[in-house]
Amino acid sequence: MDSFDRHILSLLQEDGSLSLAEISEQIGLSQTPCWRRIQQLENNGVIRKRVALLDSEKLNVGLTVFVSLKTNQHTPEWAESVKVFANSSPEIVEFYRLSGETDYLMKVLVPDMKAYDEFYQKLIRQAGFSDVSSSFAMEQMKYSTEIPLTYS
Repeated sequence: MDSFDRHILSLLQEDGSLSLAEISEQIGLSQTPCWRRIQQLENNGVIRKRVALLDSEKLNVGLTVFVSLKTNQHTPEWAESVKVFANSSPEIVEFYRLSGETDYLMKVLVPDMKAYDEFYQKLIRQAGFSDVSSSFAMEQMKYSTEIPLTYS
């Protein structure tokens, strides 16, 4: 990965709708080598996909909830059942297995407290959690999907 690749990635992270002509002009390469670099970044899995970022408030899912989960079960079968639950729940937009006191952390988007309670009821029916703790975001201080490129 060189400075051209990092510049391409920086531009695409900022605006995934840029045309090849716009990208090649901004990085100082002709379109063919620029296109080859983008294809290589995609083939190597560095660029996983290109998406549109949506405004959750305007789509009526303005309540962000961080759900901390603890469990006494750590079998592969149990972990797979939790993963299946998470993948079948569109409210869960991020889901992590952690080290430390909390075993799992979910980021959940819902319209309001009533919708969260309905989600919560489904979650606890999943069973096997020794503790479920919810924290409600009061204000979004920073939000970015851009990955730091200085380490690549």
